[in-house]
Amino acid sequence: MNDNIAMEMLWSQKYRPQRISDTILPEKTKKAFQRFVDDKNIPNLLLSGSPGTGKTTAAIAMLKELDCDYILINGSLNGGIDTLRHEIANFASSVSLTGGRKYVIIDEADYLTPATQAAMRSFAEEYSKNCGFIFTCNLKNRIIPALQSRFSNVDFAIDKADRATIAMHFFKRVLTILDTEGVEYDRKVIAKIVEKYFPDFRRVLNELQNYAASGKIDEGIFNNFKQESIDSLFELIKNKDFTEMRKWVASNTDQDFAELYRKLFETGLDKIKMNSIPNFVVILARYQFQHPSVPDQELNLVAALVEVMAECDL
Repeated sequence: MNDNIAMEMLWSQKYRPQRISDTILPEKTKKAFQRFVDDKNIPNLLLSGSPGTGKTTAAIAMLKELDCDYILINGSLNGGIDTLRHEIANFASSVSLTGGRKYVIIDEADYLTPATQAAMRSFAEEYSKNCGFIFTCNLKNRIIPALQSRFSNVDFAIDKADRATIAMHFFKRVLTILDTEGVEYDRKVIAKIVEKYFPDFRRVLNELQNYAASGKIDEGIFNNFKQESIDSLFELIKNKDFTEMRKWVASNTDQDFAELYRKLFETGLDKIKMNSIPNFVVILARYQFQHPSVPDQELNLVAALVEVMAECDL
């Protein structure tokens, strides 16, 4: 991300909805959350779904509407049982300043170890009179059944019938944000970006904020990977020049990896010899599939190119 933008507040935070009525969610999900707010009773919740679909936003919006005290803990960063026990015990055992029920939001709870999750069962029961819990996760199957059974589950998956409506609502919200920020834009380009990353709303806003550094968002943003650069990469692969290939990857880690894999595929069909095309496609597809979930995406791309270098003829 551009250094100037990194110093500013992220748009995904700056324009985060403060009320459930302002969230962009499937109607049935939105109505369920609104009912919790109207009844002034938010149960222990497990919110699951793909990244950027509004899980944490919905949790915070409910709590702010009810003026509840809450803390937000990142399960992937502070998932140790001792840390959780200390933070939760200190917070949950004290009386709320507003006199109401307090809440602990644990973001990315699927990164908690099974042992930590098991301990969370007793926390939820021990502090139930004074404190509620809201977990968010991308992969619900990583949450132990004993914990799932103690929480009301809300799936943020968007049904096929709702996708067009949700995407249009978000498209309109994005245009409002860009107008507020004074960014010049091409509506067709914005539509392509929303379509490309949907339903990851956070990713859309982060990408747009990055592109907006120049003050204008137009077709030029799709030219991040110039053909000459991709051609030079295939020359390095052909020459089995690992050192220079590694440098190429390192110098392009700020680019869109999804776009890069597509460029590699399209260019490789012309560069790779016919007998190696099937192997090339399988290698690329495998590494692209695992790319979002690996700890080190740069290493994953290097590994893909090393395999192409070793297994394919150019």
